[in-house]
Amino acid sequence: MAIGFVGCLGAIKENKCLLLTFFLLLLLVFLLEATIAILFFAYTDKIDRYAQQDLKKGLHLYGTQGNVGLTNAWSIIQTDFRCCGVSNYTDWFEVYNATRVPDSCCLEFSESCGLHAPGTWWKAPCYETVKVWLQENLLAVGIFGLCTALVQILGLTFAMTMYCQVVKADTYCA
Repeated sequence: MAIGFVGCLGAIKENKCLLLTFFLLLLLVFLLEATIAILFFAYTDKIDRYAQQDLKKGLHLYGTQGNVGLTNAWSIIQTDFRCCGVSNYTDWFEVYNATRVPDSCCLEFSESCGLHAPGTWWKAPCYETVKVWLQENLLAVGIFGLCTALVQILGLTFAMTMYCQVVKADTYCA
C-alpha cells in the first residue's frame, strides 16, 4: 500500500524522484517474489519436512489461551478436509498425553467424541490431504501468480515510461 501511494503521488505530481522510487521499490518486490518462487520449487522437499515439523509443534498450542485462531484453523481444516492430525490421528496422542483427539476429528461430530475409539475418527492425514487439494488447484494459484506478475510488470513499465516523459519534458522546458 505504501509503495502504491508513492507511485500515485509521483504520477499526480509528476515527480521524478517519487516515480523512480516507486519503480525501484516495485522492481525490488518483483525480484524478491521471483527469488522466493524459484527457491520454493528448488527446495520443495526440505520445505515439506520443515512444514510438517512446525505443524506438529503447533499442535501443542491447540486449545491454549491466546491461540483461538490456531485452534479454529485446525478445527476448520480437520472438519472440512475430513482429516485428523498432521501425519495421522496419533499426532494428537502426544499433545493430550492420552488416546484422544479433538472433536473436529470425529466422523460424526458430538460433544467429547474425541474420547471414543479410533474407529470413530478421520484416518486421513491433514498435511497430505491439504497438499493434494493445493496441487489440484495449482492452476488457479498459477494463474493468480501470473496475473500478479503481469500487474507488477505493467506498473514497472508505466512508471518508467512516465519517468522518461517527465525527464524529457524537463529537458525541453529548461
